[in-house]
Amino acid sequence: MEIEHRHIEVFRAVMRAGSVTGAAGLLFTSQPTVSRDLARLEQLLGYALFDRQRGRLKPTARALALYEEVQRSYQGLERILATAADLREARGGQLALVCVPAFAQALLPAVCKRFFAQHPQVSVTITPQESPVLEEWLSAQRFDLGLTEHASAPPGTALEVLLEADEVCVLPTGHALLAKPALRPADFANQPFISLAPGDPYRIQLDAVFRERGVARRMQLETQSAASVCSLVREGLGLAIVNPLTALDYAERGLALRRFTVSIPFRVSMVRPEYRPSTPLADHFVAALRAEATTLQERLKGQL
Repeated sequence: MEIEHRHIEVFRAVMRAGSVTGAAGLLFTSQPTVSRDLARLEQLLGYALFDRQRGRLKPTARALALYEEVQRSYQGLERILATAADLREARGGQLALVCVPAFAQALLPAVCKRFFAQHPQVSVTITPQESPVLEEWLSAQRFDLGLTEHASAPPGTALEVLLEADEVCVLPTGHALLAKPALRPADFANQPFISLAPGDPYRIQLDAVFRERGVARRMQLETQSAASVCSLVREGLGLAIVNPLTALDYAERGLALRRFTVSIPFRVSMVRPEYRPSTPLADHFVAALRAEATTLQERLKGQL
């Protein structure tokens, strides 16, 4: 007969309780059964684990050393069981997200706040990336979720549009044009204008709108990000037209929004890889994304 797990359980219970009677209570068994199993363990080991003194058990040096190792094993098992429970209840784990840079600043902070309120033990990694590298990574199944501005799904993924809205005009507070509820292209004539970089797809669309209508703006500044555009507008350096998420992020912080009479569509699309194993955590994060998208849509209506 070899040492069985039952013998180790009995030894651990005796060490924890300090007596055979106490160990029997911990194990929901009888005192004679504990005594028999403990004696059998000592026989199999070939040495005594306890000194019997006036009916009391005193652990030997060998027992203390063995108990230390047993405790490490049980603690490891308890960690395994806790991790398994966390995975069942979606309490722990990791999520990897990739998104266009604007969403990392103007959307995901609020989404993460919603998500962590219910799942504080989860680790989330956000990787900002521009298209088309973003779509390539999603097709390669490198991330659990992705956020893009496109309406079509990259190969090997499924896409859901979360939010659709138009680009909006942003002006510094107190500007004379704020008297108008919506701005036409002609309203920007000879106004200092802050643009995105020449290769930006929204910059290309806006330039075409003003060119077709023969409206000349004063191209005061250009920069790489919508957040930088809004910061420059807030300082009174010009007017701009940017995506509604970044505009909302700056609203009531020295910046005002107005509707543009020409539609320049903007969208937030969620992308999920089809061949990467899905987890309940991803589903919970998707729920937070949808809820925040609804909130942003309502906030945008209130601003415009």
